[in-house]
Amino acid sequence: MPKYPESSAGSEHTASDHPQTWSPQGTRAGKPTECQRKSSPQTVYGSSIGLACRNIDDIVRSMKAGFPISTFECLQAEMAIAAGDLATTTNIALRTLTRRKSEGRLRTDESERLYRISALYDRAVQVLGDKEAARHWFKTPKQALGGRSPLEYADTEPGAREVEDLLGRLEHGVFS
Repeated sequence: MPKYPESSAGSEHTASDHPQTWSPQGTRAGKPTECQRKSSPQTVYGSSIGLACRNIDDIVRSMKAGFPISTFECLQAEMAIAAGDLATTTNIALRTLTRRKSEGRLRTDESERLYRISALYDRAVQVLGDKEAARHWFKTPKQALGGRSPLEYADTEPGAREVEDLLGRLEHGVFS
């Protein structure tokens, strides 16, 4: 499992034991971050990538700065998929991903594509009721997506919107 940085020296945490309290800078938050202080507790943006922002402005600001590479590793672990599969869906070449690991950050466009998949995964968890059901749903081919899995189909913005629409139909009991 990937290791996540901690703000104080000493112990390390893995994806399975992080409580979704990572700062936009990719460090473990000891006190509430700017993201956590700003708005209502109803909506949390970026939870599956290890961020806990409560408003979209902070997500956009973090995205423009480039998400820390730990966000990719966090989503990979959260969705229980291979790095290559997530890299393919986010259109990040494996060699580029290796370079980003040494640089420590994704670029803005890569961050945006990663966020697109994480938002869909978070929505699937909400609609389907739990993480395991969402993981299975994302990997299983769907007739409504031309026999492709939601993970495969969401590799473009229009494809991601179709996956989002499919989740909406599921939520409202519309046969698809």
